[in-house]
Amino acid sequence: MTKETLLQMARNTAAFAYAPYSGFRVGAALLCSDGSVVTGANIENRSYGLTICAERVAIATAVSTGRTTFRALAISTPDANEPVAPCGACRQVISEFAPPELPVYCEDPQRPGVELIQTTVGELLPFDSLQGLGNDH
Repeated sequence: MTKETLLQMARNTAAFAYAPYSGFRVGAALLCSDGSVVTGANIENRSYGLTICAERVAIATAVSTGRTTFRALAISTPDANEPVAPCGACRQVISEFAPPELPVYCEDPQRPGVELIQTTVGELLPFDSLQGLGNDH
């Protein structure tokens, strides 16, 4: 699967976001090691701290269906002016289930289908003390 296809899936999923408070939709597409793709959209709540980010929705869905190893993550933020990387909470959750070398693609919302940021989990959370310490990613 190409990163462009994964970004398209993330963009399509952003349309299902529930974002009545911020108006900021996010879609995530997680490529699993078995070749399947699990998507997630952000789900806001009036108690804003209970909002669930798209990346965590995708990971929780994957893990709850038995998929725990991944090849790539794509993120689309169509309401932003520039690419947006995962928040700190998402970075922590992503690092729980993904190795440091897992690619993360953040789409340029001004040019859909074009990733402007291509990074890795290790670059997003560089001093994660748990990476490589017996985690079976």
